[in-house]
Amino acid sequence: MLLAWLVTAGVLIPVGQQLTDVQQDDTGQWLPRSAEATMAYERERAAYPESRATPAIVVYVRDGGLTAADRARVDADREELAGRAWQGQAGPVVTAADGAAVLYTLPLPGAGTPDRQRLHDMVVEIRDRARAAAPAGLRVEVAGPAAVVADLADAFTGIDVTLLLTTLTVVALILLITYRSPVLWLVPLLTVVVASQVTEGLVYLLARYGGLTVSGQNAGILTVLVFGAGTDYALLLVARYREELRRHHDRHQAMRVALGRTYPTILASGTTVILGMLCLLAARMEGIRGLGPVAAVGIGVALLAMTSLLPALLVIFGRWLFWPLVPRVAAGSTHGPGGDHPSGRDLWARVATAVGRRPRLIWLGTTAALAALASGTLTLGFGMSQEDTFTTTVRSTIAQRVMERHFGVGLAAPATIYTTPATTQAVASAARAVDGVAGVGEPRPAPDGSWVALDAVLRDPFDSVAARRTVTLLRDAVHAVPGSQALVGGVTATRLDTEESMIRDTSVVVPLIMVTVLLVLVVLLRSLVAPVLLIASVVVSFLGALGTVALVLSALGRSSTERALPLYGFLFLIALGVDYTVFLMGRAREETARVGTRAGVLRALAVTGGVVTSAGVLLAATFGVLTVMPLTFMLHLGLLIAIGVLFDTLVVRTLLVPALAVDIGPRIWWPGALRWCDVAAGDGEPAVDQPAGAGARGRELLVGNP
Repeated sequence: MLLAWLVTAGVLIPVGQQLTDVQQDDTGQWLPRSAEATMAYERERAAYPESRATPAIVVYVRDGGLTAADRARVDADREELAGRAWQGQAGPVVTAADGAAVLYTLPLPGAGTPDRQRLHDMVVEIRDRARAAAPAGLRVEVAGPAAVVADLADAFTGIDVTLLLTTLTVVALILLITYRSPVLWLVPLLTVVVASQVTEGLVYLLARYGGLTVSGQNAGILTVLVFGAGTDYALLLVARYREELRRHHDRHQAMRVALGRTYPTILASGTTVILGMLCLLAARMEGIRGLGPVAAVGIGVALLAMTSLLPALLVIFGRWLFWPLVPRVAAGSTHGPGGDHPSGRDLWARVATAVGRRPRLIWLGTTAALAALASGTLTLGFGMSQEDTFTTTVRSTIAQRVMERHFGVGLAAPATIYTTPATTQAVASAARAVDGVAGVGEPRPAPDGSWVALDAVLRDPFDSVAARRTVTLLRDAVHAVPGSQALVGGVTATRLDTEESMIRDTSVVVPLIMVTVLLVLVVLLRSLVAPVLLIASVVVSFLGALGTVALVLSALGRSSTERALPLYGFLFLIALGVDYTVFLMGRAREETARVGTRAGVLRALAVTGGVVTSAGVLLAATFGVLTVMPLTFMLHLGLLIAIGVLFDTLVVRTLLVPALAVDIGPRIWWPGALRWCDVAAGDGEPAVDQPAGAGARGRELLVGNP
């Protein structure tokens, strides 16, 4: 097994180092093909060769008005820098109405993620050259799409290494604390690193040869997801392996039993996440569709590594890995099923006892608390401005503000109309009549004469709700011109189509995920009641986490986020959060067949409490690493998943679900195979919260085989 993984890693890890070469962060490649902004983008790329360039807008400002020397410097810069522009041509010099600023456009060769570093270097060179030659008091800024790309390059320089190192550090610390061994933590960590790197190799091949859309954002999520899920599976397996080492002298036999006991649960957990991620294929947004297969591959490789490579390494190295707490076979140990059940003094045994005493009060109280937190979602707004995209103020944002102050908010990002030459005047007239359009520029015929482009300057900021409303009205107006075949694109149009697509995708994907996860749970638990309750508990937990994030953002004065946040958050929390209740209820089903529903659920809570809580804290901390990324959306997503996983681990799995299961009783397994069986309460280990006199044999309603 080790040899097979060495060969696989040797082939795929070098390939994965090229993953950044196939990442696509162009908005035009994220939207659905049917979106009007996408069709406009493709029409522009086909008809206008210069559209394959990325425009940089060079802005010169002097408070009090430009001087003759300033204007001479602008003309000299424009002539010099034109050599770096697409086909050696710079745009005309445009003077602001206040006479304090001028600008011109430099279409820079290159577009998209592969050219990001090249564009960054060109923008930096243009900015430095212009500033170095500027007269004293003349301010020079570079705005436009090229400046945004340059800032993205700055922000993401070294982010892959930073993200990996931060994730490694977080996982290593938690494993070290969990295992209390200076050596053991290295084995799961090494395994998950191999899984992560192999995954990147597979994703690269799918992107290069399978048409998979991979973005830098999705690549960052992939790293965190593989580390989080992989170490969760490792914690579960190692905990059970440690138990079995206390029962078996032969470590191979101990691993055989441990893997046999944990594999169904790990497989069910991994399958749930994989199928949940693949539900994203029903989305229209290309970026979201791409995340589904990317994440599914990551979970699949993590599951395979943790159930094949990790067991092989643990058996090869032997018991000494657990030093100084090396598990030994105790006198009188048995080979029977079950685990080392904590005594009444153990924390989780005490929690189980408390749940067993007042189950209804506990599940009603926790549900009410989560519902109260969920009310915070009422304060959450959707739609962030361009300035809020980054977690810090970047140079392109500063330049954008300067340009808007002197040239107005609409000139920087007009809505562009592409129409036929014969209908140009009619389309221009229709556009001017739209409320919210400040003006329409001169027609720009395509070199081949196929289309004509018109820039409609908007009165409102391009990233505002009012601007998106204007684009909707503009589209209606130009579409109504007979024979125009008009398409409206641009930054605002792209934002509008993104929002509409996200609303559609959320309404389709969220129910699909719920149904998929529900069916997996029905198969796993062979019940209808328990899966429905588990899904409901995770939904309540998600809403509570989303409401908490909304309250935090509101307290920070930032009550808005991207519309994609609920979809991404729901996906990860219902797919990953349900893992912990699967671990709990899977063990509860095993214990129920021995001691009954009530005692089985409480015993499962006591036995799984430590390892599942460690797994939850580790996963929350791992996703918290997303907050080191320079994008505000990733910060919000990391915060949401971290809070949601903690809710699932410490509230839902620990209190709400077991209390609800105890309160409902054996009916929770309906319509599973119920039958009466004779059970001695003294069979196996003592039950948690065992009532006085329970040593007598009694009748107990059980599920499945006794």
